[in-house]
Amino acid sequence: MNRPNIILIMTDQMRGDCMSVAGHKDVKTPNLDTLALKGIRYPNAYSACPSCVPARAAMFTGMKQEHHGRVGYEDRITWDYPHTLAGELAKNGYYTQAVGKMHVHPQRNYMGFHNVILHDGNLTANRAMSLSFYEHQENCDDYFYDLKKKKGISADLYDVGIDSNSWVARPWMYEENLHPTNWVTEQAIDFLRRKDPNRPFFLYLSYVRPHPPFDAPPCFWDMYENMELKSPVVGDWADEENLKEKGLILDSDTGPVDKEMVKRAQQGYYACISHVDNQIGRFMLALDRYGISENTVILFTSDHGELLGDHYTFRKVRPYQGSVNIPLFISLPDKNTWGSVSDDLAELQDILPTIVKLAGGDIPKLADGEDLLDISRGKRKYIHGEHSGFGGEYEIGNQYIVTKKDKYIWFMESGREQYFNLEEDRFEVHDGIQEPEYQERISELRKILIQELQNREEGYVKGDRLIAGRKQQNLLLYN
Repeated sequence: MNRPNIILIMTDQMRGDCMSVAGHKDVKTPNLDTLALKGIRYPNAYSACPSCVPARAAMFTGMKQEHHGRVGYEDRITWDYPHTLAGELAKNGYYTQAVGKMHVHPQRNYMGFHNVILHDGNLTANRAMSLSFYEHQENCDDYFYDLKKKKGISADLYDVGIDSNSWVARPWMYEENLHPTNWVTEQAIDFLRRKDPNRPFFLYLSYVRPHPPFDAPPCFWDMYENMELKSPVVGDWADEENLKEKGLILDSDTGPVDKEMVKRAQQGYYACISHVDNQIGRFMLALDRYGISENTVILFTSDHGELLGDHYTFRKVRPYQGSVNIPLFISLPDKNTWGSVSDDLAELQDILPTIVKLAGGDIPKLADGEDLLDISRGKRKYIHGEHSGFGGEYEIGNQYIVTKKDKYIWFMESGREQYFNLEEDRFEVHDGIQEPEYQERISELRKILIQELQNREEGYVKGDRLIAGRKQQNLLLYN
């Protein structure tokens, strides 16, 4: 077989459980289910640093956060790495094309791609009126540029009336074909039309949805209009007082206190997922039409999840399953792999090694991830994850160790700990940190975290103890 074409499809803020094939009873994803069943699915896949910027740094470099230097969300810091996913594929003779969300800096940083057709969604930091015209998103972002050509100079994504971190939801207001999800798909299909037929390609197809705003076209809203949706999971440890305090603020990290608005947010979120699923189906039809499906490998994942009201929390960043567990599957032409489910622990840093090996290349020496298709690889025992906090009253900055069966969490600002037995309690309803039967196991996981943080510049460890209250840092450590 000739070297395969490789397509990486990435969504933004999609939970790992939000596919029918993953057992979700409400959300409808027929196209993703089909692709997942034509390959290998990884239910134990995680985003080690669950927000857009650090997650993409891990994916583009194959490095863990200690090495790519991003331990939290920070905009407008230049991306400059010794290797990139697209750059490695280009070395191996692949034509590399990106369509959709990159979320790098500067915005037109190609990150090794031969070409980028960009849509990053509403990035507040890149829309400030103080920026130069060249830097401003309305000029840099190809979707914004195209929307204004079609609908007039004043047309904008803000016309939907929803902030890009809001739990408020409503249907899309323009024609369906003008929605960013449709537009990204259209650009990807056009790439199939104009690609070099004599050269293998790597296509990075990156959707902003189901990240807010929850604004799918009406037909996808209608799918969930009369459905009795399962309520968010609320643990016996959840902070209801925090919800009461902040639950009327439309972009709060608690989600809404009003249960009807919770259902509305769920409806909008699921509608956005079904919309993306539909457009992936549209793209797959084009692959078939161009006759290249049989020699194409497709990987699907997301940068992180969405808490969606679980435990009175919303968005991402926190170390709970809704935020850190992500969808991941590899759809392969080899029918012997179809229907496979691997319980291996996987994370975003594994994307680069897996794709580079599929392309016949060598994994860069500075990459930390593993080739998911290498059956001889060492079995990963745990994943170390983290995310920086915001200081002040917010207990958000966290470190976590997750295994196939359980999870230990340490909040750096307060020193508070949590423990969840994921084998018996997949949705983290009960915090077992005080339970006598878990103390030995908690001690083991705490020691693993201490080992992971031993040489960190923040000073998280002193002797055999974790030290709370240290300021987390973003540093590029590969130099």
